[in-house]
Amino acid sequence: MFKGMGGLGDMSKMMKAAQEMQGKMESLQEDLARITVEGESGAGLVKATSTAKGELVGLDIDPSIFNPDEKEVVEDLILAAIKDAQQRASEKSREEMQKLTEGLGLPPGMKLPF
Repeated sequence: MFKGMGGLGDMSKMMKAAQEMQGKMESLQEDLARITVEGESGAGLVKATSTAKGELVGLDIDPSIFNPDEKEVVEDLILAAIKDAQQRASEKSREEMQKLTEGLGLPPGMKLPF
């Protein structure tokens, strides 16, 4: 009567693994919001701090660069520092995601939705 139902055990395992993965993904999202990275430009004259999720949370500008004649240079340095921080945030996010997928036995390079 229940012939062929042996696959339900496998389905149960898959559902449990999916729930576990969802919990780990939520935890990772929280971790990425707490992890910060710093980008810089102009040999450290401008520094931008970002969460690993890419949210800009800080900007430090050395006062020595405030010369009205070099406004465009300052703007470029600020943009470069922010871009550097965003790139580092993206790299950190990928590293953390890779750690999670390796722990779950997923194939390398598998992209998860987030």
